[in-house]
Amino acid sequence: MADRTVADLVVDRLLAWRVPRAFGYPGEAIAPIVAALDRTGGEPAFIPARHLEAASFMATGHAKFTGGIGVCLATQGPSAVQLLNGLYDAKLDSKPVVAIVGEDVSGPLGGAHQEIGLSRLFADVCNQFVRYGRSPGQVPALLDQAFRTAAATRSPVCVVLPRQLQEAAVPAMETYAGGVIAATPGEPLARVLPHDVDLAAAAQLLGAGQRLAILVGQGGRGAEDEIIALADRLGAGVACSLLGKPVLDERLPYHAGVVGEVGTRAAAELMGGCDTLLLVGTNDPWVDYLPMPGQVRTVQIDIDGRRIGSRYPVDVPLVGDAAETLRALLDRVPDRPNPRWRATVENSVDRSRAEVTDRAASPAEPVNPQLVLQELSTRVPRTGAIAVDVGSVLYWYARHLELPPGVNAQLCGTLGSMGCALPYAVAAKLAAPDQPVIALVGDGAMQLNGLAELITVAHHWSRWEDPRLVVLVLNNRDHSGVGGGRQPVTDASQRRPDVPYAGWARLLGLHGVRVDRPELVGAAWDEALAADRPSVLEAVVDPAVPLSPPEPAFADLRSVFAEGDPSQRVRERLERRLSLAAEELI
Repeated sequence: MADRTVADLVVDRLLAWRVPRAFGYPGEAIAPIVAALDRTGGEPAFIPARHLEAASFMATGHAKFTGGIGVCLATQGPSAVQLLNGLYDAKLDSKPVVAIVGEDVSGPLGGAHQEIGLSRLFADVCNQFVRYGRSPGQVPALLDQAFRTAAATRSPVCVVLPRQLQEAAVPAMETYAGGVIAATPGEPLARVLPHDVDLAAAAQLLGAGQRLAILVGQGGRGAEDEIIALADRLGAGVACSLLGKPVLDERLPYHAGVVGEVGTRAAAELMGGCDTLLLVGTNDPWVDYLPMPGQVRTVQIDIDGRRIGSRYPVDVPLVGDAAETLRALLDRVPDRPNPRWRATVENSVDRSRAEVTDRAASPAEPVNPQLVLQELSTRVPRTGAIAVDVGSVLYWYARHLELPPGVNAQLCGTLGSMGCALPYAVAAKLAAPDQPVIALVGDGAMQLNGLAELITVAHHWSRWEDPRLVVLVLNNRDHSGVGGGRQPVTDASQRRPDVPYAGWARLLGLHGVRVDRPELVGAAWDEALAADRPSVLEAVVDPAVPLSPPEPAFADLRSVFAEGDPSQRVRERLERRLSLAAEELI
């Protein structure tokens, strides 16, 4: 004990919470903890990123792909600022991350080199928990409280440890145990189920519906069988949010695809034609693509009661775990399938899938980006992970990539920050080095941080049991799809400089393949997926291919309501449209 420091205690708590690795960037203010991690021989491991923003995305990606708690390390000042993007990603997508920030300020506070008010800096993004360590005796319980808060609230938290504290000797056990509440790592979360009266009300509402739609978000993970069973019992159509895309088998004939601006026509039609809506674990921001208020009666299931009704009016709220809540509903919902409605949904899905296929086959110069994702869809490994970045690639992923059951796909769903996919892919690969990983990236995100993080990939890949980490770069040389833009940029000043992405990979000792002919796209995927090392597949694609968002259901009426016209004429118009839609769909 005489040779041990508080930094060693930090490592002990990471081990106790079964943290396999911490992501960060070395610096003086965090050096004692990094040195303590090095002394463990890699358990837990310290993974240095090329930039601390990427490290925070890696920690969030670890939480998203594994279901565990991500950990990132940084120093004060600009390093702490660089953590914010990944931590906001964790906050908005409800993922647990612990940020441990070192501080090294000598002399009086106020204007010291790299001094930033860390409590205020992290007060919003880590609003559930920001604490300073003040003495060695506080540190074990402080870290336990941080991990427990992150797990319980599914959010990022921050612990600030001054360097002098990290270097302090560990006092005798009985000294720092006195007056400190002992904590047991990994305490299970409570089982959450709605009250019986609420379950009965939800079952009655769902059973009375004639045209049921189920919208599935990331909170539906683990409830696949229950969702399918309920959909079959009531003849419902199913759609998903972007984050919910991996939850259900997309080959289901009544799966309409993703809802929203990046989504499908079938999903928009499902929302426009239903009279009853069940929301399962979704907080989707594209509310314009949900049914018109007053069109449907709605049940929402969410583990977090704060989210219920926050984006869309709800008739029956059910606070609970999705799988258990759905099982309880199945015991109460009558077996009342509506074959006519289900057939209508399936016909819509067939038309939408044919449209997607036709779009991918349309000519482009030199390559249609939709074709690139369509060709991947038939080649996706049956296991592993997919990380998706922000930009036009997100549109093509949502519509053209059919995920096999068991393949975990993640993206920066609510924050929508570029530069997440390659850090996510690194985290996924380190968590499961025996599984293939694919990152889907635009040229903008690749220039933002992907070129640098390929160095991280080159450093680690030789230790992976399965070396496949394929990075698709859609090289269209402009900003199309970024920031919700619907048209490619035409101003020459906004064009991206062309970069030899595949060539850069080869310089790092990785595999690189560049494709600029549509007939070679499939062969390029085969080559990248069969390589004996990580690969960059650079597809030179046409920036003029339109993103073509689907029209929201009753879009014209939404614009009228947006102008604030409450007249009887508008209400009558809405009733006529709903009546006609119902007749057509039934």
